[in-house]
Amino acid sequence: MDQSEDFFNYFRPYFSTMDPIGKAIYHYYFNQDIEKLSVESNYTEGEEIDPAYFFRRFDEMPEIEKTALRLCRGKVLDVGAGAGCHSLELFNRGFSVVSIEKSELAAEVLKQRGACQVFVGDIYKYTDNQFDTILLLMNGAGIAGTLKGMKKLLKHLKNLLKPDGQILLDSADIRYLFYEEDGSYWIDITNIGYYGEMIYTVTYKNSITSIFPWLYIDFERLKKTASGQGLHTELIARGEDDTYLVRLTKSNIH
Repeated sequence: MDQSEDFFNYFRPYFSTMDPIGKAIYHYYFNQDIEKLSVESNYTEGEEIDPAYFFRRFDEMPEIEKTALRLCRGKVLDVGAGAGCHSLELFNRGFSVVSIEKSELAAEVLKQRGACQVFVGDIYKYTDNQFDTILLLMNGAGIAGTLKGMKKLLKHLKNLLKPDGQILLDSADIRYLFYEEDGSYWIDITNIGYYGEMIYTVTYKNSITSIFPWLYIDFERLKKTASGQGLHTELIARGEDDTYLVRLTKSNIH
């Protein structure tokens, strides 16, 4: 067992299913409750997320997300759909979209907002169809949790992909978080496992807290991981804070 596995196994008993994000989405939509989520990680602290962010319009999205939506084609699977900002934008453009959302509360909002095909549950439990486009945005790589989890995720997504289909996924290289002004690192990132494997704590209304692993993966490591699963990686765009968008396709079509 490597160092990162030890780290995540230590925190695993504290992972919860209290669903603060789903509750914030639900209360914002049905009750106009604007209370923000509090977000901390093993590397950062003191951030807040406005629940309105999960309801943003196309013109409010980062350019990477706009680019991904423009590249969608055919039947689309939106993984981690949240409140549906991507699913509903595509649906309104005439796409057939299946929205996957683990949170039952967020899924209820999806349905109320007009998403017609909503699967409530974990992505690994979905095996019903194959798609022309699989979409994972808002650091879509994050749901993998760890590098090992990334291999599992890509293997599963490949099975959901049509022979000429595409996976559109974004992530970021977060090593910039560790830079000092003189160019050195404030922590030895070579001695902490993989620096992109993070533990997030999200709290809503000071009492509803969830702890979960979240992955930020640098481009070269993603490319190597995808290749190991028989997927070709194409860099589509780069954004702020070392974010990037890739297209993954089955290697046998190249």
